[in-house]
Amino acid sequence: MITEKHSIFSSNLEQTMEIGVYGHFGFAILLFPTMTDDPYENETFGMISALKKYIEKGKLRVFTVGNVNFQTWLDPFKNNEERSKRHYQFNSFIVEEVVPFIFAHCGGPIPILTCGAAIGAYHAVNTYFRRPDVFYGTIGMSGTYNIEHYTHGFYDINCYFNSPIHYLPNLTDPYWLSFLQSKHHVYLFTGQGNEEYPQNTTILSDILNHKEISNQLEVWGGEWDHSFNTWNAMLQHLLETRL
Repeated sequence: MITEKHSIFSSNLEQTMEIGVYGHFGFAILLFPTMTDDPYENETFGMISALKKYIEKGKLRVFTVGNVNFQTWLDPFKNNEERSKRHYQFNSFIVEEVVPFIFAHCGGPIPILTCGAAIGAYHAVNTYFRRPDVFYGTIGMSGTYNIEHYTHGFYDINCYFNSPIHYLPNLTDPYWLSFLQSKHHVYLFTGQGNEEYPQNTTILSDILNHKEISNQLEVWGGEWDHSFNTWNAMLQHLLETRL
């Protein structure tokens, strides 16, 4: 399996960010970290290994990117306005810098699915629903899609536009709805085991159904905890049965 590590300077974040690349061909998966801001966290905990067979076959190519959670809502030293601004800058980094990097690396535009588990699921799903004109679909595992679970009572306009369960019910613009309603690659997974909160996922799925936005929901049983064993199995299942 071809593995590369790149460093790019982000003008939006004003810092160097690392991007991991796994594979040589296929559609792209943009994979967000699960618990930290480390772009290689998912590799450490076996997610890349879980996808190895599909990567080596040329079915997909994985791009891993770091988060800035510990510079935004998990940063104890910033005030709420600074955290909100940093989140906006992260959104811009993904669309304006990571996406062009992926296209350049692949020799042109290719379909990109965003993907993540836990807080990574929040970023993956939110990134897709904010810009369905750029991304092809999303995979969210064991996430919450309500930004208020991270902001501890703070809520500004930027929070609203980064909280799928808030902005999606109010979405009426036919331009954006046409993108979302014409695509069929929204995959939402959750377990029901230890530290899993399936209602966070089912609430989002209900909103999408009401908006006639195609989505595929899977609620796994109580033996599936909030862990990499669960998420790695979910990804393997998805690649075998859906993609």
